[in-house]
Amino acid sequence: MHAPDPVNLDDYERLAQEQLPAGALGYYAGGAADERTLRENREAWARRRLRPRVLVDVGAVTTETTVLGSPVSLPVLLAPTALQRMAHPDGEEATARAAAGAGTLMTLSTLATSTPAHVAAAAPQAPRWFQLYVTRDRSISRGLVAQAAEHGFTGIVVTVDAPVPGRRERDHRTGFRVPADLEMPAVNTALGRSAGVSVEEFFAVVDPTVTWADLERFAGECGLPVIVKGVQTAEDAELACEHGAAGVIVSNHGGRQLDGVAATADILPEVVEAVGGRVELYVDGGIRRGTDVLTALALGARAVLIGRPVLWGLAVAGEAGVRDVLELLRAELRTSLALLGARSPAEVTRAHVA
Repeated sequence: MHAPDPVNLDDYERLAQEQLPAGALGYYAGGAADERTLRENREAWARRRLRPRVLVDVGAVTTETTVLGSPVSLPVLLAPTALQRMAHPDGEEATARAAAGAGTLMTLSTLATSTPAHVAAAAPQAPRWFQLYVTRDRSISRGLVAQAAEHGFTGIVVTVDAPVPGRRERDHRTGFRVPADLEMPAVNTALGRSAGVSVEEFFAVVDPTVTWADLERFAGECGLPVIVKGVQTAEDAELACEHGAAGVIVSNHGGRQLDGVAATADILPEVVEAVGGRVELYVDGGIRRGTDVLTALALGARAVLIGRPVLWGLAVAGEAGVRDVLELLRAELRTSLALLGARSPAEVTRAHVA
């Protein structure tokens, strides 16, 4: 008997769990320490209550929006996730094609198993950002940014919540290291090798001394909009605005860094208030349903980013799996918009959520 196709993102996660080896699964799925924040990220979206308006003409509903001026077909972007060839041989290039096919934006990780050039070639017309860990040797960071700019990336996402790696106990239990047959070009540049390295070995090249002054200097020299990823307080959102950020991603690294911090759904309102519309706001962490996307929009996000669901889709069916993950979210979001009484993401307001 033929197994039914996945009908939601949790179905993809269950299928991926059946296919991935223990080390890869633990690396992708795990959080820090007791994984309280990992769980809270999902549960916090469910605590919010939507407030639909009725007798609104929703005969024509669109999920389209823009991010930093780039049109996207839905307010769901692809977060930077590492080591995608560990999920599927086509890795980041398959993900790029899927994002382009769905009409949305992909963010390429510093810890990717493909280069910016290969990802750009896989989906030349699609909008794309590059995620950057600032390295002790600044020439490495400058080189990565230069590659991204050369190959048409339109934003640099600077991760600021990982000066050191969180204690991810699933990785310790499995003894996770980068598989011997995989390479990460950026890590090769930094360490002279990447196959077989541990998470801790990579983070030894990340600069833990970076400050807001460094960020402002980088933003002024970068030549591309800088999006700050990992903001978790109103105070830091204010500082991001003051130091050159073009956008802010409310993120706790998917619960992989400091366990016990607030869920991103709970952080978002204070960040929205602090920013006051000066820059675009995005949020990630635990987004699994179109209603989660809707809630994030109502709380003030311009768009959301998804990470693990992309990896589950990639592991299950490569490019087609990632594309289906995005199309499932699009279908859920379109239905949810209509039932909320909103014809587009732009019509969703704070009054739509309690």
